[in-house]
Amino acid sequence: MLNLEQRLGGRRRLLWGGAGLAALVVVGLWIALRPGSRAPSTTPPLPVVAAPAATGTMPVIYTALGTVTPLASVTVRTQISGQLVAVGFTEGQEVKAGDFLAQIDPRPYQAALDQAEGQLARDQAQLAGARVDLARYAILMKQDSIAKQTYDDQAATVHQLEGTVKLDQATVETAQVNLAYSHIVAPVAGRVGLRQVDPGNYVTPADTNGLVVLNQMRPISVLFALPEDDLEAVLKGSRGGAKLPVDAYDRTGVTQLADGTLASIDNTINTSTGTFQLRAAFANADESLFPNQFVNVQITVDVLKNVIVIPGAAIQRGAPGTFVFVVNKDDTVSVRPVSLGPSTADRVAVTKGLQTGDSVVVDGADKLKDGTKVVLRPASTSGGAAAPSAPDGAPIPRTNTAPARQ
Repeated sequence: MLNLEQRLGGRRRLLWGGAGLAALVVVGLWIALRPGSRAPSTTPPLPVVAAPAATGTMPVIYTALGTVTPLASVTVRTQISGQLVAVGFTEGQEVKAGDFLAQIDPRPYQAALDQAEGQLARDQAQLAGARVDLARYAILMKQDSIAKQTYDDQAATVHQLEGTVKLDQATVETAQVNLAYSHIVAPVAGRVGLRQVDPGNYVTPADTNGLVVLNQMRPISVLFALPEDDLEAVLKGSRGGAKLPVDAYDRTGVTQLADGTLASIDNTINTSTGTFQLRAAFANADESLFPNQFVNVQITVDVLKNVIVIPGAAIQRGAPGTFVFVVNKDDTVSVRPVSLGPSTADRVAVTKGLQTGDSVVVDGADKLKDGTKVVLRPASTSGGAAAPSAPDGAPIPRTNTAPARQ
């Protein structure tokens, strides 16, 4: 058996050995974790899609919200009172000017016409007799057979009957007009709406809704307003009788409904809104525009030529203002502030900051900064740039950088 001193000596050696091992571990960790001890890491280049800045044309387009307005909108009303006995149209029917629409009971007005014509005939006969007597009195007065007073009285009778005949003629014409009003026809060509009254009802000119509303559909117009700052450009573009093109889009601004031209400009500026109104005319052959429909209007006031044009997706906005990432020859990107001109849905003109041939990033710019290494990849075959992939394979989210519409 070991004595006490031997056992204590063994424990001391174990403790010193453990302490030495711990010291070696600490020294190793310090060497491994000290600054500069790591192997230098390299960040792989980010994949991006680029497009060249090109010289081209750029239309100057102003956009506004417009309302489709018929060139003629008529509430068909009866101009006489009476019973509605017939309706000659179906709801939604296309009619031409002069087509039969409705019939008011004509019998009272036919009777009134007959009575007026009878009175006219009677008074015309009396006038003829009075004129014969006046001629006879004229002869007798020359022979000094009657007093001049008798002749003068007869002449006054003739004049009175002449006035009565004119009054009768006016009464006949009034009766003829009322009789014609009982037969209601379309005043303009267009589409009739929903019938407001059924046959058998008694109608009057005071009826609020009338019989039916008739809207001219072809051609049709769109009313819209622009800020007064745009007035000079619109007037300049329409001088000399030029017809500025106007396009109407649906409420999403994506689907084009019709194309037309600027028809007229209002003669005053609304001081409350600081805008002026315009009217655009559309043939509307397919009736894609409907009365009171809200549409997005795009009016082209000018076309700029030989300007630098880039895709709208290349535009970035941040601390430098409006800028793009330009791909350098060494496959790095640099921030380039730019000044923008007119734009369309997918293109924008650059007035300052780029030259023809400069390559700008249009997809994958969300993780870029000045000096970032990039690798170019082709755009997707679907027409737009494919979502770029990060080095670890995760997709990089796209940033909406479309330029603001003028």
